[in-house]
Amino acid sequence: MSSFLTFLTMLVMGLVAIVLVRGLVNMARGGSGNTSNKLMQARVLLQAIAIILIMLTLWITGGGRG
Repeated sequence: MSSFLTFLTMLVMGLVAIVLVRGLVNMARGGSGNTSNKLMQARVLLQAIAIILIMLTLWITGGGRG
């Protein structure tokens, strides 16, 4: 179970990085403000999911104790 959560956490963190880079590229090219807003909302949501998964993984595995 913890292996699955670790994999899922890494996947979500990778998605956060991808959305962040897409947002930066959109901003650098002078893209639509609406697109930038949607990407920022997606990044914040993915970051929240990543934090929840990290905390869940730490809780299930005992936080590295023992």
